[in-house]
Amino acid sequence: MVERSGAASLARNVGIGLLALTTASLLHSSARAQSADLVLCDRLAADPADPDKPADVKGAPDVAPSDVATAIKYCRIAAGSSRRALHQLGRAYAANRQLPEAIGAWRKAADKGSTSAMVELGVLYGTGSGVARDEAQARKLFERAAEAGNPRGVSNLAALSGGGGAPADPARARQLLAKAAETNAEAQYQLGLMMEDGTGGPADDAAARALFEKAAAQNHPGALERMGAFAQSGRGGPKDSDAAKAYYEKSAALGNQDAKKALERARCPYVIKDKRGNTVTNLCF
Repeated sequence: MVERSGAASLARNVGIGLLALTTASLLHSSARAQSADLVLCDRLAADPADPDKPADVKGAPDVAPSDVATAIKYCRIAAGSSRRALHQLGRAYAANRQLPEAIGAWRKAADKGSTSAMVELGVLYGTGSGVARDEAQARKLFERAAEAGNPRGVSNLAALSGGGGAPADPARARQLLAKAAETNAEAQYQLGLMMEDGTGGPADDAAARALFEKAAAQNHPGALERMGAFAQSGRGGPKDSDAAKAYYEKSAALGNQDAKKALERARCPYVIKDKRGNTVTNLCF
């Protein structure tokens, strides 16, 4: 009897062990499948400016029309366990002109702490797109994102005007940007612009140039253009026409229109004017 009980116990334990192994295998397979869905979601719908985005994911400014259906499919699956995927699902819906679905996804992502989703919702409330226009709600969303260090949240918060077209609280925006600028190229660029113009605090050309240089090293188009301008004029540091041209060329290659105009001016520097002072043509070389 003892031997039978031992055998039964052994069989039961072996069965439990096999069940545990099977369950673990299923969980592992499920995790791998979820990971694959998230990888595809990232590849098709990641936002380049999203702080949640892994460093090795490039992202795209917009979800390509040819990728929309696939992005929705895989982001919807991945969204079950990833706030980043929820935000990206919203981007895919928005690209497909499914604004109510996009808003729903962004609300869920924002509730889970996605600052990029907060910014998207803030933009909608600020412009009255898909929801009733509510500047107070937009401000709350931008503030939440800005407090968490999202540079778009900061810049959008600064852009909300009190009626005169000026930033509502430039000093506060500058303070929040300083925090985000520790790690983010967009924040470095935005803070550099404020320091360049003396918005929200004293102007500081050297500090602005240092910030532009950091962002330019990360191939930020606007920062590359500003570095070109600063190097060309010697503002905030050494004057270097060769470096200026190199910065302008990099920025122009990334699509910056101001950099393209700067290169054109450098190529055609002599302006011929009529008696009234109107530009007739430029002499190029």
